[in-house]
Amino acid sequence: MEDLSLHILDIVENSIRAGAKKVEIKITEDKKRDQLILEIIDNGKGMDKNTLKNVLDPFFTTKNKGNIGLGLPLLFQSAEESRGGIDIKSEPDRGTKVRATFGYSHIDRKPLGNISESIKVLIAANPDINFIYEHKKDNVSYRLDTKEIKK
Repeated sequence: MEDLSLHILDIVENSIRAGAKKVEIKITEDKKRDQLILEIIDNGKGMDKNTLKNVLDPFFTTKNKGNIGLGLPLLFQSAEESRGGIDIKSEPDRGTKVRATFGYSHIDRKPLGNISESIKVLIAANPDINFIYEHKKDNVSYRLDTKEIKK
């Protein structure tokens, strides 16, 4: 994938397929620590221990036969290429949290991309889902909660 906004679209689509009604997308750009942190947290059906153990295997999928899920393995690869990593926590019926870290100034870190367009597409295509988007850059932060907008 060309940029991180496309990774976000892909991972959030996983959340939606897992039945999430609330999805949080958090981006932290911390130049002092030379880190970009991406977190996607959902309240979907979650994963059991076996699925969680295999989720970074590009040939493992819970989808129909013939389909493979490359979203998380590709995100993992992108993170590792920039001196980062990925941490995934999940429990059945409790949701999933994906946290990817990237070396902020690393030459191989993918650009953030058109994150505002990606968030807009997610919100427009999924009006019944509560999206929370939070973006922090150094000491400045921005938060969008679709639940607040719908009031």
